[in-house]
Amino acid sequence: MNIKRLYIALTAMTLFALGISAQNMQSASSYSKMHNDLLAKQNRVKDQIRVQEAQKYAADLYEECEPEPDIYTEGWESNLVNCYKDANVPNTKVLDVRHYVMPIKGNYVTSHYGYRPQFGRTHKGIDLRAAVGDTVYSAFSGRVRLTRFERGGYGFYVIVRHENGLETVYGHLSRFLVKPDQYVKAGQPIALSGNTGRSTGPHLHFETRFMGYAINPEAIFDFANRCTHTDSYTFSKANYTKARDYAPSKRYNQAKKETKETTTAAAKNDKNKKEQPVASASTRKSTKESREKSRSTYQVQKGDNLEKIASRHNMSVSQLKKLNGLTSDKVVEGKVLKVK
Repeated sequence: MNIKRLYIALTAMTLFALGISAQNMQSASSYSKMHNDLLAKQNRVKDQIRVQEAQKYAADLYEECEPEPDIYTEGWESNLVNCYKDANVPNTKVLDVRHYVMPIKGNYVTSHYGYRPQFGRTHKGIDLRAAVGDTVYSAFSGRVRLTRFERGGYGFYVIVRHENGLETVYGHLSRFLVKPDQYVKAGQPIALSGNTGRSTGPHLHFETRFMGYAINPEAIFDFANRCTHTDSYTFSKANYTKARDYAPSKRYNQAKKETKETTTAAAKNDKNKKEQPVASASTRKSTKESREKSRSTYQVQKGDNLEKIASRHNMSVSQLKKLNGLTSDKVVEGKVLKVK
């Protein structure tokens, strides 16, 4: 009986142990699968984060090279130089002009901005000396809006719209090196200079425009020193036609010239004072009497009459005639009359 009970107990314990082992094995396998699935999901999330970060990094990296496309919409399809005729242009606008390249290697301005009386029109840019075939460069980064030919004006010309809001115009060209809608960087060759259109000789016609307003290029660029005057240019409807000149060399030379002129004039005055003889008492008396006499008499000049002479000396004609014993209203040129 005891043996039977012992056998039953041992059998039950064995089965219980086997059951626990089987349960443990099944449970471990299930958790292992869940764990692996979770790790796989986490890996996919990490990969997604890495892709997003890489895309953002690439976008930030190339943001300067390729701006937002909205600046290339207004008037983009227009064939006009001024495609902003109906635009609402602000009275003032600060424009970033730091990242620039001079449009041509030369720096000699052959014709300035402003009204040309001989042609009866305003010259809305400047002319830079250039030979036929010289390379023309984009002044700032941007996109080419127009390449066109105009027989009676610009000849072959290129217009580039820039990221800072400006448009630049390059005229009288001989050859295009870019096409419309092409993105160009500052300093990239865009054309070759020439003598096409309304031109009296080879040169580059260069304009800087903000929303159709033709700004004086010399308000932005110091062509003599091949740089911009300042890092930013403030467009204003009140003074966009005015040039600026902050060139240190020019200011120095002007100041030097003015100082030299002032010094020379002062030295000349000192010399004259030293060389002037001191008048004696009799000479001074004679000079005083002569001045008083000249003030009390008047020598008739060509075109004078009694009315003019009397009015000039605060007298009436009758007083003047009486003082000089005149009976006629006629006066002879050169005659000396008393006026006191």
